[in-house]
Amino acid sequence: MVELGKFERKEFKSSSLQDGHTKMEEAPTHLNSFLKKEELTFHRKRKWELDSYPIMLWWSPLTGETGRLGQCGADACFFTINRTYLRHHMTKAFLFYGTDFNIDSLPLPRKAHHDWALFHEESPKNNYKLFHKPVITLFNYTATFSRHSHLPLTTQYLESIEVLKSLRYLVPLQSKNELRKRLAPLVYVQSDCDPPSDRDSYVRELMAYIKVDSYGECLRNKDLPQQLKNPASMDADGFYRIIAQYKFILAFENAVCDDYITEKFWRPLKLGVVPVYYGSPSITDWLPSNKSAILVSEFSHPRELATYIRRLDSDDGLYEAYVEWKLKGEISNQRLLTALRERKWGVQDISQDNYIDAFECMVCTKVWDNIRLQEKVGIEPAGCCPKPTVFAFSPLRALPLSSLREMWISSFEQSKKEAQALRWLVDRNQNFSSQEFWGLVFKD
Repeated sequence: MVELGKFERKEFKSSSLQDGHTKMEEAPTHLNSFLKKEELTFHRKRKWELDSYPIMLWWSPLTGETGRLGQCGADACFFTINRTYLRHHMTKAFLFYGTDFNIDSLPLPRKAHHDWALFHEESPKNNYKLFHKPVITLFNYTATFSRHSHLPLTTQYLESIEVLKSLRYLVPLQSKNELRKRLAPLVYVQSDCDPPSDRDSYVRELMAYIKVDSYGECLRNKDLPQQLKNPASMDADGFYRIIAQYKFILAFENAVCDDYITEKFWRPLKLGVVPVYYGSPSITDWLPSNKSAILVSEFSHPRELATYIRRLDSDDGLYEAYVEWKLKGEISNQRLLTALRERKWGVQDISQDNYIDAFECMVCTKVWDNIRLQEKVGIEPAGCCPKPTVFAFSPLRALPLSSLREMWISSFEQSKKEAQALRWLVDRNQNFSSQEFWGLVFKD
């Protein structure tokens, strides 16, 4: 028996998770060092002084911080991964990292003054059970890609409005038309094959009706230069220059969930390429302008999508309507503008806290609010995800039903049972074994 999400955990040698830099959806990971918020000197403080500060215990060892007194505005909290503080009377909050959240050991029994906080910026596929109501409502505070989180991370892959408006990488349409003599109208770059969104199946069918240059490991028919084949190079200037030559890019997420929007969407907008997007059902809430992306969901079949793209490809006026917002530097989406203006963290901006600092301070402040008010903040669900689907087109072109493609639907259904079992056990408020957990999951 495998707890869902565990098979997604891979070993990576480096990451930019902690420094607020944009990261690839295919490389979820973290390091033990990151930009620190303003700190208070602690190493000389006597043990009794700890009684003055709420303890924020990272149950997932995300930060590697053994002990730090951090200042969050007018409030201060002690942050640590040291589980010896589990029973300390000043331990007020347990912080969990979504990808590492599992049932093997939870801080139970949970006392009335114990708040649980979830940080999960990665794909829902990493731990689907988190996005079922019985589990997500276990947490008093959340920081996820959902706009409904207490600390929304929906725009985590977008540095700023200025980056969207920038013409640095924009290739003039006349040049793109000339490049079309040797390039396909569409480009696809994926190396995470057969994810829950089943994007490769759709693209394979689409390839029957229109040319697609595919550079990644999935459906590859064209090679990147050797120095750009490493996934870490996907934010390199050379890679940007190659992608910017194309008119359209297939921007397909690895999972479908409201507000789960990655660099797959934002990168082409930064480069002046029209994204052909599939992923978040709520994407229209985040478009820079009403006509800035082509939405796969608006076409009943890849054949219709191909026909539409060919039409735009052959008509400069129709095509330019999709990049007019960028050429004029006009972003009309007030939701997007407000989200970027009001978010309490930055991306690749050393003048701002990164989102982990912001998460820690959000929980610290909430805990202090509770101490001052002696009341709990209402639990608010961060959002749930729909069941994965498998595209079914022509049997002649269909991808073989691999074990991975076949797994996602049954895994999602199992994750619902896991969520219900976990909720029941946590509500019981006693420690439990893996055997008890799996016994409930497979009870019927």
